[in-house]
Amino acid sequence: MKRRELIKHLGLLPFASTIAASWPFRASAASAPAQADLFEELGIRTFINAAGTLTYMTGSLMRDEVVSAIEASSKRYCMLDEVQDKVGEAIAKITHAEAATVTCGADSAMTLGLAGVLTGYDIKKVGQLPYLEGTGMKSEVICQKAHNDPYNHAFKITGCKVTTIETVEELENAISEKTAMLHFLNINSDRGKIKHEQWVALGKKHGIPTSIDIAADVPPVSNLWRFNDLGFDLVFLSGGKGIRAPQSSGILMGRKDIIRAARLSAPPRAVNLCRGHKVNKEEILGVYAALKHYVSMDEQKEWKAWEEGVARIESAVKGIDGISTEITVNPLGNHTPHLSITWDDKKIKLTGKALQHNLRYGTPSIEAGFSGLPMFDHQATPPDPHSVGRNYVGVTVWMMRPGEEKIVARRLREEFLKASI
Repeated sequence: MKRRELIKHLGLLPFASTIAASWPFRASAASAPAQADLFEELGIRTFINAAGTLTYMTGSLMRDEVVSAIEASSKRYCMLDEVQDKVGEAIAKITHAEAATVTCGADSAMTLGLAGVLTGYDIKKVGQLPYLEGTGMKSEVICQKAHNDPYNHAFKITGCKVTTIETVEELENAISEKTAMLHFLNINSDRGKIKHEQWVALGKKHGIPTSIDIAADVPPVSNLWRFNDLGFDLVFLSGGKGIRAPQSSGILMGRKDIIRAARLSAPPRAVNLCRGHKVNKEEILGVYAALKHYVSMDEQKEWKAWEEGVARIESAVKGIDGISTEITVNPLGNHTPHLSITWDDKKIKLTGKALQHNLRYGTPSIEAGFSGLPMFDHQATPPDPHSVGRNYVGVTVWMMRPGEEKIVARRLREEFLKASI
């Protein structure tokens, strides 16, 4: 190329660079496609959620503030570690923790938290997980027998085994040089003999980190900081339930040194135990947006709306001959008003299974809580094990959109009247 032609081409570069830098956004703004209903396009059934924040029902619906945060953050790049740093600092401040990090679910928080306990800042040990033999790392997690639920498999992924005890004496005898952590399950705290404060005290006595699973235990909002204030070293929370962050998100919070060590096993690190636990920037910022909005809400106002919604549904069915209703509030996980409906099958010829089918395949489709559900979520546990498949339905309104409680009330009344003798 001749000198004059070269200068001519170089002169165009700044203008070309400006276009190159901006064209994707201009093009998307000018030619944004009309929003498609992919559920309809693919034939996916959608429904009114009268059951709660169940994972297999895709948990909760993200609030508009969360969706906006995700959409806005999807249009720019940032360094993954920096966004985790800044969001973690903000979450820690809200939750009274020393530090926090966003994970891909509460289960991921459990694995990462224990990994941090096991490896500390030793990069060599990070690369050795889950093969603990001969590494000098500890290899056991202790919990109460009543707290050893299937979710503790998240600890076994690190190579550790879970040992169960029931009394303080058994715990003291079980602790050894292999003990990495003492774990507590909040939703089953009423079933264990050792309570929160004593569990933390025993951990401090022996110099062993304590952890607690509160995955489905917000609301109340105070649970966001209660367990950090109690002195647990690690707290595991689901993002896709009460705070209505992305369904695939969670929060690991607690001691700063353990959180920092845990992140050595998390992306963007390349080859490690939790490489598959990737959380994108949109989810991380979505969690922060959800949490910030959640703590700013009027908790009493929201509770009153739930009570009114449940009362509306109860009012629609309790006058029907043979129907019995009860409104309860679980003091631990899924702390919201819950309506239990049972009926006399001599007066109403309807099984729980038939009612489930009729609601599911009616218009609109409704999913309520029924006994006999898959036991993959704590809240799927039926209140009465003898009612499996028979005359029971459970309803909660906290995951409904405004006005949907009226539809659920009408549909339940229709089904019960149709089956009345």
